[in-house]
Amino acid sequence: MSLIPAFFGRRSTNVCDPFSLDVWDPFQGFPFGNNHNSHSLSRRGWDSETSAFAGTRVDWKETPEAHVFTADLPGVKKEEVKVEVEEGRILQISGQRNKEKEEKRDRWHRVERSSGGFLRRFRLPENAKADLVQASMENGVLTVTVPKEEVKKPEVKSIEISG
Repeated sequence: MSLIPAFFGRRSTNVCDPFSLDVWDPFQGFPFGNNHNSHSLSRRGWDSETSAFAGTRVDWKETPEAHVFTADLPGVKKEEVKVEVEEGRILQISGQRNKEKEEKRDRWHRVERSSGGFLRRFRLPENAKADLVQASMENGVLTVTVPKEEVKKPEVKSIEISG
């Protein structure tokens, strides 16, 4: 059994990404045994259902006009999602996916869909107009658009050489 996929396969973004403010747990998904004690996967007080949904994947692309963030949030209503800008430079996307009600008479064979809270934070670059952020949600896909400031070209003035 190889430990490499379990160890490295959980991180979707570059570890050295200067704009990502995600908390990266290098031991997430690492096999700590089956005893589920205080040293198992629920260290730091995170329960498995919260940490499972905490890895919400977000794409970030830059166009000539804007920075565009796209997050897949299937089953989450727009009322359950918050998009905020903190300190003028930190874009924060957070929300909650509620667990399905369990009936006593139901017998579950497999539970793979995650529930719980999620939080993603991104440091916006200098050219972002954080006061003009727009967000929309359609078919479980959140799109956040952050317009960019025009890049001012430096003014070049020719100097006549005398002599």
